Amino acid sequence: MFYDNELEFLCDTFKKSRVYVCTLTPGELMSSVRNAATDHFFFQTPYVEEKKLSDFLSGIKEKTMYKASDSFGRHYVCLLLPDSVKMNMLFIGPYLCTPISSHEILEIGEKNNVSPKSQQYLNEYYSSLPVLAENSHLFIMLETFCERIWNSPSFAIIDLSKDYPTIDFSINDNSVSNTFDDTLVNMNAIETRYKFENEIIQAVTLGQIHKESRLLSAFSENLFEKRVADPLRNAKNYGIIMNTLLRKAAEAGGVHPIYLDRMSSSFASKIEHLPSLADNFELMREMFGSYCRLVRKHSMKNYSLIVQKTILLIDSDLSANLSLSQLAESQSVSLGYLSTIFKKDTGQTICEYIREKRINHAMHLLRTTHLQIQTIALHCGVMDVQYFSKIFKKQTGKTPKEYRETIK
Repeated sequence: MFYDNELEFLCDTFKKSRVYVCTLTPGELMSSVRNAATDHFFFQTPYVEEKKLSDFLSGIKEKTMYKASDSFGRHYVCLLLPDSVKMNMLFIGPYLCTPISSHEILEIGEKNNVSPKSQQYLNEYYSSLPVLAENSHLFIMLETFCERIWNSPSFAIIDLSKDYPTIDFSINDNSVSNTFDDTLVNMNAIETRYKFENEIIQAVTLGQIHKESRLLSAFSENLFEKRVADPLRNAKNYGIIMNTLLRKAAEAGGVHPIYLDRMSSSFASKIEHLPSLADNFELMREMFGSYCRLVRKHSMKNYSLIVQKTILLIDSDLSANLSLSQLAESQSVSLGYLSTIFKKDTGQTICEYIREKRINHAMHLLRTTHLQIQTIALHCGVMDVQYFSKIFKKQTGKTPKEYRETIK
């Protein structure tokens, strides 16, 4: 493959840092689980249900990094390598995100039914595992590797464990100081904050959601200015600032204000209703991820003005008359010209785009409401419920009723 040298360098670096790394096909991984032939991924017995693993492997996506942890507190990373005939996957792990104490090892052993007799082996096993923080240089290398092999500054990341450690760094609390040394400290603090904010803004503009853990690991309550005595009010004030910065970053990433306004208003309400300082980090993580996903989903930076307007007309009301003739007429262009330029810019026909949007909206309503299926069909702009069920099943493999039952 074109990235063989980079892959070899990446693997050698991880190995020299005592982190196990390998490439396997889905079949090889399933075989290792069935035979319990290796304990690189599992301790003593394979603590992974074969069916769940099979379902995961069948749905693994390109340009996506997967992170996971198991009941033993071990962490793993895997991703599908491009241009691979055998669908080779890169596996990294196990490793620990933070050191585990002997007390915690005892509790893990009890939780996983490890006998007291075998506890000493568990202690020895944990001592052999490397500890890698989320902002480790190894993960920065891995992100860079992914950006290179996928030829994109942005890629998806699915964190199954949802573990976001917070690493604090100290900033002088005094906004005004009388000594030269303290002035220098405060200058460094301001520069650090601006550097952090600029990195966050750039990541959102490019939709780089994979940088979430590394960037937000540097976030703490010490980061924002102490403008009032109430710590929670300080957190809310900084949240308002970040909401504005992220909204402008997403706009620079090509997202139309019609999408930004909804999200910005939603977060403004969440910020004002922030219940405690402890919830602030989670809110910042949610804001960063949401704006990144907005850029990835709705960026129209490279689309022509006609295509941008067409997409806005479709997205603003899926229940409206979205016939090709109506969309073309609303912009005073021919149907053929609109169809050609839309396919050129988006890679989809207008009909395919509308169908995908309507089915996604239907899935959302089926998941989040108790509306009748006929009513959902109307919300999606389909008058005939039987036709709605037909196209829904063609797209998802299930009828709307089956899909709702599966969610329940």
